[in-house]
Amino acid sequence: MEQLSGMDSAFLYLETPRTPMHIGSIAIYDPSTAPNSFVRFKDILTFIESRLHLAKSFRRKLANVPLSLDYPYWIDDPDFDLEYHVRHIALPQPGDWRQLCIQAARLHSRPVDLSKPLWEFTVIEGLNNVPGVPKGSYAIVSKIHHAAIDGVSGVDIANAVHSLDPAGVIAGPDRPWIPERTPTSVELLARAQVNTAMTPLRLARTVAKSVPGIARMIGGLARGKLHTTFGKVPRTRFNGSVSTHRVVDGRDFSLAEIKDIRLRCEGATVNDVVVAVVGGAMRKYLKGRNELPRESLVCMAPISVRQPGEKNTLGNQVSAMTIPIGTHIADPFGRLQFVHEEAQASKALTNAAGARQMADYSSFMPSTLTGLAARLYVRLGMANRIAPMFNTVITNIPGPPVPLYMNGARLVTQYGLGPVFEGMGIIHPVFSYCGRITISFTSDRSIIPDPEVYAEYIQESFEELKAAAMKKPVPAPKAEPVAVAAVAAPAPKKRRPAKRKPKLTIVSAAE
Repeated sequence: MEQLSGMDSAFLYLETPRTPMHIGSIAIYDPSTAPNSFVRFKDILTFIESRLHLAKSFRRKLANVPLSLDYPYWIDDPDFDLEYHVRHIALPQPGDWRQLCIQAARLHSRPVDLSKPLWEFTVIEGLNNVPGVPKGSYAIVSKIHHAAIDGVSGVDIANAVHSLDPAGVIAGPDRPWIPERTPTSVELLARAQVNTAMTPLRLARTVAKSVPGIARMIGGLARGKLHTTFGKVPRTRFNGSVSTHRVVDGRDFSLAEIKDIRLRCEGATVNDVVVAVVGGAMRKYLKGRNELPRESLVCMAPISVRQPGEKNTLGNQVSAMTIPIGTHIADPFGRLQFVHEEAQASKALTNAAGARQMADYSSFMPSTLTGLAARLYVRLGMANRIAPMFNTVITNIPGPPVPLYMNGARLVTQYGLGPVFEGMGIIHPVFSYCGRITISFTSDRSIIPDPEVYAEYIQESFEELKAAAMKKPVPAPKAEPVAVAAVAAPAPKKRRPAKRKPKLTIVSAAE
């Protein structure tokens, strides 16, 4: 039994009928690499069942503390039913990309059942007319509640259902799965009392760890070496209330081309290029509707603070930084340079504050007040009344550079799905896999009624940045300093140290 953190619980409290808080993906598979070049739905069920022991999220559900006096717990589901979580449908002909996106959006709009393990897979057959995808391929649209995983622990689940070869042979569990005993309400209340008693001590430890980082951040801001985007976020159509309907789409790019672009902007990263591409797309979309603000839009980029020993653990271990995305700059390459500089400044601010320590503070949010605040935020329409903290989320989920297989079928490509909520109506998940990068988006239908247009703007933004970058030379690598052999000097004669009065030395906290 594991307890949810404050951040995990916040994703539960933010959930409303209009804002289901799950993440997921559209993964497309080519069955031609499987035995007999065919995969049945029954084969997929058998394959997943053989790997349930590789990820805890598969068979764990929520146990709520009475009266919400503490955060919920993860417990084993004694009534776990695999066929409830893995479903099967087919697209009508011609089975094209737009049909798949529409179906994925409908699935993503529906919340997962909070009384069962918080995930669903839907197998979608009939993909016969998707460009770049072999005819006869199928997709799996996944949904996993954000309370259970973040982007990095989501990779652990992806690893559980994939292999590096079509055979996919793995060792079975050491012993048959036997669910843990379900705790009683009295036991959960007793744990809540213990946690409440320990909170002051844990808070004191967290404060002690974070004080040096906060001091560095304040000092850097005071000296002008650090800056923040707080209070500089413009309001756009992406920052109001949302409905129950979603739209999804995305585009696929060559990772080699993106790396070539970043090389032409000294110091830039692949993520900087992606952010600049998204900035160009959002600029085009808002400008086409005469809604482009003078100030740059700002994105939130999650940062994983998961430690090596926390692999395959439930929940979220993330902090975040904000980056202006250059929507006020028409020149694509100038936008990339701007994004790179702003990203460096934001990283410096986050590093100074200490991302891990900032994330730890979420565990001290009172569960009852957190849930009440989240519900009031939605019911009072606060998203339309207060200034937004950011305009979109851009989250980068790294994938392997080699092909993956599920039940013998090769994973062709993967597009991310994410949650939107009050005040943040568009998210851009970015997946890298096997030499390609996909930039996708999930939004509200009332915010982006024409998702195919926005997807085309993503493509156009990339092409414009690529054309502009190709006109720039690759900066020459900086020359390494030449080491000069030092000539040994004769040892100085020893002298008796003169007697001096003791001197008081004061070392500042900044040193």
